[in-house]
Amino acid sequence: MSWVITGGAGYIGSHVVRAFQAKGIEAVVVDDLSTGRRSFLSDDTPFVEGSILDGALLENAFDEHGVTGVVHLAGYKYAGVSVQRPLHTYQQNVTGTATLLAAMESAGVGRIVFSSSAAVYGTPDVDLVTEDTPKRPESPYGESKLIGEWLIADQAKAAPLAHTSLRYFNVVGSGAPDIFDVSPHNLFPLVFDALLAGRTPRINGDDYATPDGTCVRDYIHVADLAEAHVVAAQRLEAGEALDPVYNLGSGDGVSVGEIMRAVAEVTGIEFSPEIGPRRAGDPARIVASGERAARDLEWKMRHTLAEMVESAWAARKAAV
Repeated sequence: MSWVITGGAGYIGSHVVRAFQAKGIEAVVVDDLSTGRRSFLSDDTPFVEGSILDGALLENAFDEHGVTGVVHLAGYKYAGVSVQRPLHTYQQNVTGTATLLAAMESAGVGRIVFSSSAAVYGTPDVDLVTEDTPKRPESPYGESKLIGEWLIADQAKAAPLAHTSLRYFNVVGSGAPDIFDVSPHNLFPLVFDALLAGRTPRINGDDYATPDGTCVRDYIHVADLAEAHVVAAQRLEAGEALDPVYNLGSGDGVSVGEIMRAVAEVTGIEFSPEIGPRRAGDPARIVASGERAARDLEWKMRHTLAEMVESAWAARKAAV
């Protein structure tokens, strides 16, 4: 049993790789290092540097390593920036997924776990998002993830392909002191970078219809997320039926204000966040049910908010 992890040198991908390795499953990484870091992987991790747009490279990797499945994490993940770079986003996320599926079919690789996103829902009008909540993506990124799901489902009708897609929201924390979130757009890195630079973190709006006036979101620990990928791969490898999609949600959510208070407590840096205007399109609350994933993928929230902040802060400080 050997699985390719596309995007496996990234923040999430490297955690997935280590989760596979912890279960004794060989993980072969394909990554172009556009945002990933080779240092996030152990020296003995099989590594192929290249793009998922290179079908020949993918086929060679599948054949050389006797690959039986793929966890597809590679893609352009910046929703806001995707509005300015729609063609690039579609090339990386849609053309890349189609190229990957073609290479898998050619090499006889018949299992895939796809990294999808809560961005497929857009701004939902329900308190608790389920897999059946209408999909209304509001960015090229969200659209490309939904199209990726469609591509995989359609390919499964045309060729032998066991598959599932995992939709998740805000991934935080660290499962290892040498891996940290490198995104310039995510909340935790933005807050930590501000504190390390002596600046005051900022909240975009505090007048929402929520308990403390700040937006409520699903925040899940990256190590919990990685475990769900491994279980999904193992179930597919065993020939067990899985649903086409699962939400990896917390069921209750955390407000931005709560996160700021937890950061101040964990870091020991007292601050009162600056309050800026609302960002256009930011809903007051987006929280998902993880019941189906709990049923089939052993999904659960194993980390508290304090543990999410503590692990992320320790990893970020170690990188300074």
